[in-house]
Order: sequence, then C-alpha cells, then structure tokens
Amino acid sequence: MAERNPYDVLGVSRNASEGEIKRAFRKLARQYHPDRNQGDAGAEAKFKEVQAAYDAIGTAEARREFDQQEQMRTMFGGMGGRGRGGPSVNVGGGMGGGLEDILGQMFGGGMGGMGGMGGGMPRQPPRQQQRPAQKAATINVGLDITMEEAMAGGQYEFSFKRFKQQGTSMETKRTTMKLRLDAGVAHGTTKTLKGQGHDHPEGERGDVIVTVRIDAGEACRWEGDVLVQDVPVPYSVLMLGGKVSVRLPSGKVGKLAVAPFTQIGDRRRMAASGYNGGDLTLEFTLAETDTLTDDQRRALDDLQKSGL
Repeated sequence: MAERNPYDVLGVSRNASEGEIKRAFRKLARQYHPDRNQGDAGAEAKFKEVQAAYDAIGTAEARREFDQQEQMRTMFGGMGGRGRGGPSVNVGGGMGGGLEDILGQMFGGGMGGMGGMGGGMPRQPPRQQQRPAQKAATINVGLDITMEEAMAGGQYEFSFKRFKQQGTSMETKRTTMKLRLDAGVAHGTTKTLKGQGHDHPEGERGDVIVTVRIDAGEACRWEGDVLVQDVPVPYSVLMLGGKVSVRLPSGKVGKLAVAPFTQIGDRRRMAASGYNGGDLTLEFTLAETDTLTDDQRRALDDLQKSGL
C-alpha cells in the first residue's frame, strides 16, 4: 500500500506554516500515543504514521527536501534517481529511451534539435512547423515567517534546488535568495521571480513562485485568508453558559461570554481583532484535561448517573 501524503496524515494544507504543522503533530501524537492506547494496534500504527509524516515535513529543511523531491518525481513520472541530492540528468548523449518525454515534462516540451539523444542526425522540422521557444517548469517554494515578521516587512531568505546546465549535463544546485516583503503582507501571498528557476537546454529559464506562509500562532490557523482561533471551553460552561479567558493574537487578554448550550464548533467573529486589523474567527472547542481532582471525579460520576 502506498504511503499517504504527510500533509494529509497531519491534516494540514500545503500552505500551512511550520508552526501549524508542529501543533497538528503534537495533537495527533498525543491522541494516538501508545501510553494512552495500550493494547490498541490500530492506534499504534496510526502513531507511527503520524511520526513518519512529521519526520518528512516537520522541519524547514526536511519539508523543503520533501516538496522539491515530490516536484521532481512528478516531473519525471517516477523515472530517474531519487536521492536527497535530486536527479542528475545527462542531456548530451546516449540515454535514448523516453528521455525526450521525461525532460518534456520539466522543460515545457520536446528537446527539439539537440544532437546526441539517440544517434542519427538531429530532427529539424519544417520552418513553418517550428515550435515557439520553450521554457523550463516552474519551481514552487514556501517562505515561512512569523506574524511579527509579516507585520514588520523586510528582506527574508529562502532556498531551493534547481537544475543548472553544466555543459551537456543538467545538475542540481542549491540556490539561496532574499525576497523583500511589504509590511502587513497577507498569508498566502505569492511572488513570481522571473527566470530564476531551472535552466532549459534549448529555451528560457523557468520561474520561481514563492508563497508566503505566516505562522498563525498557538491555537490559531488559517482557513484561506481567514484567521481562526480555537477557544477551549469546559463542558459545564458550554452547557450552562459563562465566561472564558481569551488571549487574542494582539496579546490582549479578555473575557468572552459563552451562551448556554453552546456546541463544539460554534463560531463567533470579532471585527478588527485578527492579523493586521483583519477580522478574527473564534471557534469553541472542548477543554481537555489529563488529571481530575477527587471533587471533579465525584461530580462526573454524578453526571454519568444522571445521563450526561
């Protein structure tokens, strides 16, 4: 059975920040930890899957490697090397087979009139059938920054792998660049860097598209461009109503009124309380605990006996 994509295993989007990935891992690892599920083989298998997913994308370096290896595998259709350094493709001679098809996925079409691809004279289509200039495939890169960095703006560094032509060969090269972001840049903003990507053996260098990923912070996440914050509420407050303390992304702490019979997943919008003056969506969740006092245990026993 093929391994599941680590983003799917952790339940996060591909544009999730590094902080969101860490929090998702902690939650799932706690849920399926063997100490909490003794004798449950299914939970143990799930825990191992969650751990493997985090190993694949849990750090900036591991995630960068995974994302770019996945792009390469897509481009090469499962053919060619898959080492951590990426495939090295010799475009100068003797490989034959489906090389033109393989490289076509990456370099935007066939290889045209390059010689040495399988013997014989290079093919030269009639002038009227000449294809337009080809361009190498786009590289997609994520740039992770904190909310404070996003609010301040400035230059931020990122790196990626690209194919660079060395004589008649294509070799992988690590490239590091800096990108200037405006203060208050939005989560999910994309910047296109023209001609900074893969070399093309016959045509134009490809582009690099950088996606800005802002860490939403503890108990927060992005749903598109909407900032959502979880608000843990004790069961008694959900049923009877009351107030809970909430720390907003701005750092301000306040009391939030909870209506009786509030359901887990109910939401409330707070205008101008989110990132960069935007709205904030609060979502009620059930507050969890690992320990109980004697009084709490007796109270829960009484609730259980009453049918709650």
